[in-house]
Amino acid sequence: MTFPRLLLAWLPVAVWFLVARVAAARAFQLSTLALPAGLATAARAALPQAAEALGVTLFAALWFDSLGSGGWWLLFGLVGALVALAPRFSAPAGQVRARRVAVLALADAARYVVAGAILAWRLG
Repeated sequence: MTFPRLLLAWLPVAVWFLVARVAAARAFQLSTLALPAGLATAARAALPQAAEALGVTLFAALWFDSLGSGGWWLLFGLVGALVALAPRFSAPAGQVRARRVAVLALADAARYVVAGAILAWRLG
């Protein structure tokens, strides 16, 4: 896998993760997910999504180049569920509402499935 191909696969996933973060912040009124106002501060706040997109892109490159191409939607759905549910189950019980956890977990899992679709298109 060449670097330009990885870069062209990573870029739309990074943009998707950033768009999904802003959409989730607006839909669920989560101020902790909203991007800050200043450009430099917003760029720093977007770095976690860029790093997450890089990890998913490298994972997808491994999947599509060596292990297979079928069942990507199930693979990325499971990875998305793991990423979404792990921090929510470790939170103190008094701070977690079951319905909110379920909705946010489904949104995170869907975010990973869409990222998998983008990567299947770019790398598969």
